[in-house]
Amino acid sequence: MMKTIYQALADLKAQGGRGVLCTIIKTQGSTPRKEGSKMLVYPDGEIVGSVGGGEVESRVIESALEVMDTGEVEIIPYQLVDPDRGDPGVCGGSLEVFLEPLAPATTLLVVGGGHVGQEVVHLANWLGYRVVLTDDRKEFCNPEVVPGAAAYHPCPLPEIPDHVKFTPRTIVVMVTRSMEIDVTGLPEILAQPHAYLGVISSQRRWKLTAEKLREKGLREADLQKIHAPIGLDINAETPEEIAVSILAEVIMVQRGGNGGPLSH
Repeated sequence: MMKTIYQALADLKAQGGRGVLCTIIKTQGSTPRKEGSKMLVYPDGEIVGSVGGGEVESRVIESALEVMDTGEVEIIPYQLVDPDRGDPGVCGGSLEVFLEPLAPATTLLVVGGGHVGQEVVHLANWLGYRVVLTDDRKEFCNPEVVPGAAAYHPCPLPEIPDHVKFTPRTIVVMVTRSMEIDVTGLPEILAQPHAYLGVISSQRRWKLTAEKLREKGLREADLQKIHAPIGLDINAETPEEIAVSILAEVIMVQRGGNGGPLSH
């Protein structure tokens, strides 16, 4: 049972899912399960493992679903003494259950598996993001060439929303090889929920890209949401340095920083 729990937790992390880990941390008297017993509760109420079955388990699941929404850990006591008084059992003991919400790691979508994209995948994975890589070229979108991503989707930009689940926490880093690709795919990407969208470019390339996007009907307000040229100005030159510049801006936007030197 414990192996099943841990495998389920590993799968949950790999898939970027949500859940609540429920662990019995204290028992007294007669209880169906003892300290350390675990149960993983999914958003649909399905479970892996058990904290005792019956009414007490039903109440733990109900509490876990509430904790999933609040994101706050809780310790909840249960008396297994008198059902007429509202207790969830008659075993004669008591227990406490620690409810730990498991939020998925933020998904960072890298569009483009070229030299810069490869370094962004590497650095973002090291920083703890759940990295997803897409590229319309299969030879640039596979774990042999670009290790470190949780998922690989070789497809054209307009088809990305068919393969990647976007949420308000999704970060999109577009490090494509041409303006034409950006113009084709950006309208679809912009229409998806996201927390950050950045596009690699020079000032001139982005000016031309923006003009073509306006011709396709994008509003000025939509264009203002795009970070382009992407990254902080650190005079980066190598792909590794450009990746640092890009992810520094991502962290700055996430944390509400200003990008200035701390010495100032």
